[in-house]
Amino acid sequence: MKWFGAASDQSDSVVAVETAIARLRDQMGEHSPDVLLAFISHHHIFHYGLILPLLQERIAPRVMLGCSAGAVIGGGQEIERRPGLSLTALRLPQVEHQLVHVRQTQLPALDGSPQPWRDLIGVDPEKEPQFLILADPYSIDAGTLLQGLDYAYPNSPKIGGLASASQGPGGNALFLNGEIAREGAAILALSGDIAIDTVVAQGCRPVGRPMRVTACDGHLLQSLDDGPPLTQLQSLIGELSPEDQELARGALFLGVAMDEMRDEVGHGDFLIRNILGMHQESGMIAVGAQLRPGQTVQFHLRDGAAAGREVETLLAQYQERSIERPAGALIFSCMGRGYSLYGESDLESRCFREKVAPVPIGGFFCNGEIGPVAGQTHLHGYTSAFGIFRSRWAT
Repeated sequence: MKWFGAASDQSDSVVAVETAIARLRDQMGEHSPDVLLAFISHHHIFHYGLILPLLQERIAPRVMLGCSAGAVIGGGQEIERRPGLSLTALRLPQVEHQLVHVRQTQLPALDGSPQPWRDLIGVDPEKEPQFLILADPYSIDAGTLLQGLDYAYPNSPKIGGLASASQGPGGNALFLNGEIAREGAAILALSGDIAIDTVVAQGCRPVGRPMRVTACDGHLLQSLDDGPPLTQLQSLIGELSPEDQELARGALFLGVAMDEMRDEVGHGDFLIRNILGMHQESGMIAVGAQLRPGQTVQFHLRDGAAAGREVETLLAQYQERSIERPAGALIFSCMGRGYSLYGESDLESRCFREKVAPVPIGGFFCNGEIGPVAGQTHLHGYTSAFGIFRSRWAT
């Protein structure tokens, strides 16, 4: 397995794609890759129809997958706040690939057999496919899609992100073998001598203490430890440092424990979800998750220092337990991270090269990130999901 990566921040679309192609060809020679991943910023949106045929003609991959993005990652850079085009080429001997385009109307029911989901993807679960998923946030229910894929392929890792070039329906693009799709999801299943390891950094730290959901209605948190949630939160904020009190005004989240049977929970045991609103009179809090009575939850804060430490720690832990050097990696990072969170670009890609391996890294900044937490695949926000690719059969 071999990876090659290149990028360009040229504003002229033709110059950008020619530059990236030349850089890629310098690395891999004249042989065509099995898979080409292309992430292209919104600055080139009027020239996608020009760029894709050039990639097909000049690189001639067996499979091409990609999407439009607010910002891209590639060639050793996180290209933010300016035009960006990222290309990642993969040579995958002894790997089968199946690329499918799925629309909302095609999603099977979740309360029936998993077979319709397997028929939709077209891959036998016994092959243990590794999934790369790109989706449009406005035309498909990504949460249902991920639940269905977990249902049909429980032993398969799933990593990816939501296209981020547009903040409205119809403005994003998925790239599938030279074609442009404006809706749904593109799913690449890779089977054979390939494994995707995942690292999900949610970028938050817990504050206060874990509490129990004692009453709720869907996403409405009605009672925490038999008290009004807003009262509990106000009491917590009063105990925080002035710096954390300031963070709580704009970077407050709720962590929902993934394992309800654990008596003790700590950092990394929670699925981080947005706080959507607070009702002063009732004391209820609206959360971006479906809650159940008895769940353990804890408030969390997000800041750049904590997020950076988390990425370093998680990648170092991955390196300690990894069995071989990866061939390459993809980073699917939230548009709210990168320079906006850290005050500098390239922090996470640089951290990966330092903590794991100096291998080609591609990816983009997403409108929602896909990755597993506690064995279940979720759609995240404000997260970085790392997909680390290696040989499955190497000894």
